[in-house]
Amino acid sequence: MKKLSILIPVYNEEKTVLEVLKNIQKNKIKDVDFEVIIINDGSSDSTISILENNKHLFNKLIDLNKNHGKGYAVKQGLNIATGDFVIFQDADLEYDPSEYIQFINLFLNLNADLVIGSRFIYKKYTRSHNFLNKIANTLLTLSFNILYNTTFTDIYSCYVAFKRDLINPQDLKTHGFEQQAELLAKIVKKGSIFFEVPISYNGRSAAEGKKIKFFHFFPVIWQILIRRFI
Repeated sequence: MKKLSILIPVYNEEKTVLEVLKNIQKNKIKDVDFEVIIINDGSSDSTISILENNKHLFNKLIDLNKNHGKGYAVKQGLNIATGDFVIFQDADLEYDPSEYIQFINLFLNLNADLVIGSRFIYKKYTRSHNFLNKIANTLLTLSFNILYNTTFTDIYSCYVAFKRDLINPQDLKTHGFEQQAELLAKIVKKGSIFFEVPISYNGRSAAEGKKIKFFHFFPVIWQILIRRFI
């Protein structure tokens, strides 16, 4: 049986984390074992209390004593992941675990190395979101495609899945939102079979708790550039 490690970095998501975990359990896939790993990145709300009272909904919990950044949390999760494949799941309700089946089918049937869920070739719906974020993502995706000879439409979708053996977490140097660019660069340089799938997207506004900002563009574009040549 193949195993999917689902990494969930969490920072102050008391309103949504329980529903996300329940949704994952509702979307189990036949002949695929789910390994749900939560990394609490120093939450100051009731997130950790909610998690401790619902241990039946996940397999492993890493509780960091302070906020280090999403990339740091992801690295800690990768250190203990044992799945054949890894997927990132945000702890909000922007992304729907019912989409996992698309990723798994590409790994099992077409030997994919990397699968990205695209919000721009969306499946049923996509919520209109911040225009500057859209412009930033378009520029990042274009830059990545030019430098790495790919044809992605949405490299900063948070639904990214890959074969676990393509990444050694000890080699990851970044700790913030820019880590996804580092991960993608490393995977594309090692692998050869890459796909995108359409997903639905219920994006949050900043007022609703969205954490990525336009200024994160700059460390991300730096990672895209520098990782092409090292």
